[in-house]
Amino acid sequence: MAEFQSESASSLDPILDLLLSVGYADARKTDISASKRLSGGLAWCVAAVNSDGPRFDEVPDDETLTQQEEIEIGKQGIEESLRSMGCPHSLEDSQIETLDCNAIFPVVQWLVNRIRLSLSDDENQQELNIMNQLKLLRERIDKEGASIAMQKLISLMESLKHLERQESEFQPNCNVTRLELQADVIELEGRMASGCDSKSLSHSLNQSFIEPLEKLNSAKKELAARYKAIVAVKRQLDDVPSQSELIQYERRFSELYVHIQEKLRQTRKCYGTYNALLEIKELMLKETSLLNSISSQFQDAITSTAGRMKLIDSIEGIVKSSQQVIVISPLFNYELQR
Repeated sequence: MAEFQSESASSLDPILDLLLSVGYADARKTDISASKRLSGGLAWCVAAVNSDGPRFDEVPDDETLTQQEEIEIGKQGIEESLRSMGCPHSLEDSQIETLDCNAIFPVVQWLVNRIRLSLSDDENQQELNIMNQLKLLRERIDKEGASIAMQKLISLMESLKHLERQESEFQPNCNVTRLELQADVIELEGRMASGCDSKSLSHSLNQSFIEPLEKLNSAKKELAARYKAIVAVKRQLDDVPSQSELIQYERRFSELYVHIQEKLRQTRKCYGTYNALLEIKELMLKETSLLNSISSQFQDAITSTAGRMKLIDSIEGIVKSSQQVIVISPLFNYELQR
């Protein structure tokens, strides 16, 4: 007997693994009998396949199915449900109770494949929808002039690279000038050490310093101008919106448009309702006036033939007014339903 139970448990494990792979958590609960786990798993799979098709974010919870949909499946029986679904494998309730794994396994495998196929189809459809939305968004961005902004951005980037290249070429010239000035300083120091005339030395020093100072000032001005141009180009690059910013702006404008359209629809509905109610109010006031007039003249009208004729005319007027109300009422109901 123990050997039979061990073989049954080992044959039952692949079935429970299949049920667990599609989300049936009760498959591994040891406090529930094996037959109950199998019947509950089959009912759960049948309910999942019979639904509109679970998505990755809407896979049916086993507890919800056990409380709601499994009850409905239990009424008609798992066997009848499988037959109505067109299952190619036959399964009887007695086979579930006796844990006939050879009969249960192909049925569970067929149901699990149906669930996985449904999940795969939904995933492909979601991916296709996302690709279509991205394509439409790119077309709208290109149509609204994003390509012009990108061309401007590329032009500014090329200008920035050109300025950086000029700066890198200017630095070696500065190094050469620095070496020349250092050589002049060494030469002057040598002349001072040899004892040359102070006046001639001072004049020579002044002449040797004037030209380098002019070159240095000119180089500083040129460097400041180039640095200013680089800063201006960087500022222009920062002002150009990126692709993600353009997408965000487009999304916000779409949301604002939808909100405005909803408010406009509500406003039109309120105006239509108000106008319909106003017309009905006027008609009801007219009817009230006619009824009051008839009520005040009724006693006098029935005593004479002329009075009765006048009463008949008043009643005909009421009938015409009532017909107008009948015509207006459908319009009023339509305005309220819009």
